[in-house]
Amino acid sequence: MQKYNIEIKVNGKNYELEVNSNTLLVEVIRDQLLLNGTKNACNNGECGSCTVIMNAKSVLSCLILAADCNGAEITTIEGLSNDLNKLHPIQEAFVEKGAIQCGFCTPGMILSAKYLLDTNPDPSEEEIKIGMSGNLCRCTGYVKIIEAVKEASRKIKK
Repeated sequence: MQKYNIEIKVNGKNYELEVNSNTLLVEVIRDQLLLNGTKNACNNGECGSCTVIMNAKSVLSCLILAADCNGAEITTIEGLSNDLNKLHPIQEAFVEKGAIQCGFCTPGMILSAKYLLDTNPDPSEEEIKIGMSGNLCRCTGYVKIIEAVKEASRKIKK
């Protein structure tokens, strides 16, 4: 199996890694960098639990080969807040609105919300539904998630 040397920046920290040609980005994040907030549930891009932000875009890390990430800048749920003692406003809103049940989908949901609010700081409810449509949750019924994104938008605008 062919190996590749890659350089990536994850949550502001630079890494030089050796990866196999078939290694997925989610595997690098979880297994090599030990950042376990990014979940690998469906492994085929249908659930959104592996969502990260790469080069300012929301991506499904279970569909991206790590070898294709050379030079990429990636944010995972662990890198969302600059202060380890304080939640990001989106995280706060998810907690306040009860948008977290089992929590498995939450990191992907929050990063999708971050991308949505970075690109559209004041989304309508319909825009939130569309922006979050790639993320599946088996517990909440989505109403509280939509409310959390609306609240996060208010918090970020302050």
